[in-house]
Amino acid sequence: MSCTKVMICGRISSSWLLKCSPQRLGRDLHDGAKTAEDAMNANLQRRSGNLSVDSDFYNLLTGSYARLVGASLVPEKASPDWLYRQARFVVVAHNNDPDPRFIYANRAAQACFEYSWDEFTSLPSRLSAEGPDRGERQQLLDAVARNGFMSGYQGLRIAKSGRRFRINDGIVWQLIDEVGGWHGQAATFSSWNDAWAI
Repeated sequence: MSCTKVMICGRISSSWLLKCSPQRLGRDLHDGAKTAEDAMNANLQRRSGNLSVDSDFYNLLTGSYARLVGASLVPEKASPDWLYRQARFVVVAHNNDPDPRFIYANRAAQACFEYSWDEFTSLPSRLSAEGPDRGERQQLLDAVARNGFMSGYQGLRIAKSGRRFRINDGIVWQLIDEVGGWHGQAATFSSWNDAWAI
């Protein structure tokens, strides 16, 4: 298992502001957001109805992964559409609400967990594990919050149909933007086995 500490920087990067829809950020700052981080959170919250191919969210997913894990989540020429529709590995993300809700699940995740986009993005992420396995899942999420990411994760999950499966060699990381704003957590894995086959 490999971990790294996260260094959070409080400075606002002008390049980040330019990448995050300047018109929207300006409106959000004018509408009461106190900082660019607040404006970005408001922007993601407003658009979280469908982040499937959203370029700002894609940049948050892939950028935070690269900064924390030290590797690329996607091939060099990949796009938001490629990650959502064509990637053969699962990517899911939840927001930073007190009871986090999924805000992203690519097609590989939808097939694995047997939920549509609309079902997935209305699901509290804790329900991806059965009751007895939720304590172990929460310990993982707490460790990720402390350390920035964790790799080599294995855990039992449940699909919509009740099918149980074990994630193998997963990576879970914090969704932290370039200025240190925290937006939730994400996970990826490309290997899983049905529980009866373990």
